[in-house]
Amino acid sequence: MLTFRALQAIKEEDQVKTKVIKRNFEDLPQGDVTIKVAYSSVNYKDGLATIPKSKVVKDYPIVPGIDLSGTVVESKDDRFQEGDEVIVTSYELGVAHDGGFSEYARVKGDWIVPLPKGLTLKEAMVFGTAGFTAALSVHRLEQNGLTPEDGPVLVQGATGGVGSMAVAMLAKRGYQVVAATGKESESDYLQSIGAHEVLSREDVTPEKMKPLQSQKWAAAVDPVGGKPLASVLGSVQYGGSVAVSGLTAGVEIPTTVMPFILRGVDLLGIDSVYCPMNIRREVWDRIANDLKPEALNSIEQEISLEELPQTLRDILQSKVRGRTIVDLSK
Repeated sequence: MLTFRALQAIKEEDQVKTKVIKRNFEDLPQGDVTIKVAYSSVNYKDGLATIPKSKVVKDYPIVPGIDLSGTVVESKDDRFQEGDEVIVTSYELGVAHDGGFSEYARVKGDWIVPLPKGLTLKEAMVFGTAGFTAALSVHRLEQNGLTPEDGPVLVQGATGGVGSMAVAMLAKRGYQVVAATGKESESDYLQSIGAHEVLSREDVTPEKMKPLQSQKWAAAVDPVGGKPLASVLGSVQYGGSVAVSGLTAGVEIPTTVMPFILRGVDLLGIDSVYCPMNIRREVWDRIANDLKPEALNSIEQEISLEELPQTLRDILQSKVRGRTIVDLSK
């Protein structure tokens, strides 16, 4: 019987432990399509899956990994055939359904995006959920009227996965990108991927904030939330927009209605988990074309399945820069 490797998370009392195990096809969950996984990627949500109190995972044991790319080896869904190259991100993958940290996966056909022309399986996972979230943020901002001529665009949490991708994508589109980070040592990296200017976290989020501050940004991409988001809302130009997709700084926003009713600011919620498939495919097509950064290789690092447990710990401590992909093709 064919066996393959997978990283499994197991809850023991008040801890979640991860280890690489051997599995076989009978261990795979129910689904329409079986995929030989080539690559997965590491997201903050994957790190949360290793914390018992995070409530990200519905039940243990589980194979984490909210992203995967690979090749179809068996399909009961007429939309997909053996040999098709595909992407799966989000939905219940890696949180309620065994995920991408495995050499084989079985998923619902409704979760699958055909690999767009212009992307390799590896490149798709350099983007992964973080890159898709960044692209969806840019897409929504532009749908809301943003153009490069409107002025500088701020990216919060710029060294993280969503932030790095947003910086590079906006630069590719011709925007003047201002990157905000708590890691001053990463200024050269951020400029290398397209940032016009790099600011410290304190520059953007002062200790004492006013509901309305001077108008600085045409728009902002915010995967951070909390107090930093409140500060940005008070600094956006009249009629500007902020695309928010994360909560690393907290779920509560200490703000007022003033940015919304006095400056017409729009707060755009970005959901990459259950994003409708027609929009999902449209955004992935943009990722393969006008949102594909030239500096893609500068944003990624590659690890093996055995190195993954340490990386999951590191991402929770903000020790991971850009995007980390897991090579499962060897």
